[in-house]
Amino acid sequence: MSAADCEQQGTGWGILEELPGDPMIWVLIFSELAAFGLFLGAFTVARAIHPAVFAAGQVELDSHLAGLNTVVLVTSGWAAARAAKAARAGLRPRTRYWLLGAMALGGLFVALKLVEYGGEIGRGIGLETSPFFTLYFLLTGFHLLHVCLGIVILAVVCRRAEAPGVETGTAFWHMVDLVWILMFPILYLVR
Repeated sequence: MSAADCEQQGTGWGILEELPGDPMIWVLIFSELAAFGLFLGAFTVARAIHPAVFAAGQVELDSHLAGLNTVVLVTSGWAAARAAKAARAGLRPRTRYWLLGAMALGGLFVALKLVEYGGEIGRGIGLETSPFFTLYFLLTGFHLLHVCLGIVILAVVCRRAEAPGVETGTAFWHMVDLVWILMFPILYLVR
């Protein structure tokens, strides 16, 4: 049911109508943010319980590669925002150009994350190494799945390159960015 259908029936979407893109994407975004929030909360509690284990685990991570990945993903979010702006202006070729750039940078994020995982696995680090790595792999793996889903969503909206779809896709993509911006310091930097 669309927002217009709900308006006609008197149910309305309230504040969701003011957000860019389809209101249902915001329901998904808020539920995903809640899930990531619970994961990060569990990570924080576990760190408080096992500070030495978490400190030892963080030393094993490649914060430089993760920092580079942060720049890549934020730049991808910027490209997605440029695509939304171009779509609102009705510039389909430019919209597609920016979406392809966002997707390519998203693909680079995935590749760098897999390189990071390969290094960790090559050193014998896995899900069962410690509570730190269990939560690290679950959190980053869940995020990586969302990056892949986001790339698919951007590819779907790139086909038509129309403003409502592009705004919906970029809203999801920005959620993926936001989650990583929160995860990066918590997992890699905060001791």
